[in-house]
Amino acid sequence: MELIVLLVLFLLGLIVLIRRRSYTYTTSTRRARAPAAVVIEKIADHAVAHRALVENADDFSDRPVAPFLVFLEKRHGQYGDGLASAPYGPLWRAFRCNITSETLHPSRLGHVTPLQREAIHGLVANLGKELPVVAVVREHLYPSIFSVLARLCFGDGVDEGHVRAMGCLIREFQQVAVGEARASPGTMLAKLAEWRRLRRLLAIHGRLGELYLPLVDARRESRPTCDGGGRRPYVDSLIDLRVPDGGKGDGAGRRAVRDDEFVNLLSEFLGAGTGTVMASLEWTLAHLVNDQEIQKKLRDEVDGAGGAVISSSSSRSLMRGMPYLNAVVLETLRLHPQVPFVQRHVHADAAEVLGVGGKTSGFIAQFTVGDMGRDGKTWTDPDEFRPERFLPGGEAEDVGPLPGTKEIRMMPFGAGHRFCPGVGLAMMNIKCFLAALVHEFEWALPTEGCAGVDLTELNTFIKAMKKPLSARLTRRT
Repeated sequence: MELIVLLVLFLLGLIVLIRRRSYTYTTSTRRARAPAAVVIEKIADHAVAHRALVENADDFSDRPVAPFLVFLEKRHGQYGDGLASAPYGPLWRAFRCNITSETLHPSRLGHVTPLQREAIHGLVANLGKELPVVAVVREHLYPSIFSVLARLCFGDGVDEGHVRAMGCLIREFQQVAVGEARASPGTMLAKLAEWRRLRRLLAIHGRLGELYLPLVDARRESRPTCDGGGRRPYVDSLIDLRVPDGGKGDGAGRRAVRDDEFVNLLSEFLGAGTGTVMASLEWTLAHLVNDQEIQKKLRDEVDGAGGAVISSSSSRSLMRGMPYLNAVVLETLRLHPQVPFVQRHVHADAAEVLGVGGKTSGFIAQFTVGDMGRDGKTWTDPDEFRPERFLPGGEAEDVGPLPGTKEIRMMPFGAGHRFCPGVGLAMMNIKCFLAALVHEFEWALPTEGCAGVDLTELNTFIKAMKKPLSARLTRRT
């Protein structure tokens, strides 16, 4: 009986402790940036989003701090910022300029083609081993896409087992962190569950560091000027990068990137670059399975290029000659943007821009990207998958993956200063893999008489299919 009483007292004490540990940001080094606000204002209006993210971009360039990062700081006294979490300022600019100029600049994307070609050949070979077959598509897509990102990140010669381990851990981290995209529940039991979830994320984060940092150290000690094809791995640019010390912009001092920053920057590059492309491909293939006529139109265009995207050394130039392929991808991104929403921390004095005056403290503006892409005031038959709307003469012939300066009709890669810098690489990966898969295989429902693919969405870090796509693949002759 005494043991039961002690156990009850221990649990009550633990609950009280958790209740007191709020996620409000209180450390002196972070008070200058936005605290973890709890009030969320949802914005689905295109004009308001444009006014905030484009016309007043400087006031809407800070992202709210993720609970996991606050938890990480409480455990270790500090955490390393990444490109996604750094406050808008000198440190963020240093990270952003580095990845944009050294890795993601359009002039460097041509070096990615050999990596895509090898990954696509491996993917096609794996899918074609036993045909016809019903395949769970994402289980084949993820490792193939991840291999491209891993080689871009670390260069050639990384052990395949090491790459697989990184991919599995990043995927596990994203799956465990699903709650990051939801409002924090307030019950005691929910807080206890949240604490356990954060502990698990912390463990995965530590294991990722154990995989990354030896590779970083090895590149520091010995590295060629460039890897195969003239590529300079992303990790090499981070090793050479010097960032403002303490976030100061006065040039008083600069320092090397810290190990904790390496872990977050590399996880962002690998995780976002793989997960978003995989989700977009899965959504697109789902619509092609549901609509065989669209699949045929796309295949005819790819066949017209001789399927050369798979073997060509200049896939980017070939893509420019495939307008229907581009339209299919854009229509997927309109209906299923890569992220369910874009969040910004807003100071009270900027609230009027959103038309939500009367705020006395900061809050989170949540721009619902999915709602914008399905707004009946902006799009004709918004819930229909109709790629033709993006072709010349269509209602969206001038709309691209990034919004223009005059209006926002859709923003699958965000908008303003903090739009996704990897938009060019992502679009190229989606198009290359999609063209190859449509050229090599016919995609159909897993069994005859099926009602169609279940297109129910699951909003996590990315907008994913709640039920993974299963499709029957037949090799084309």
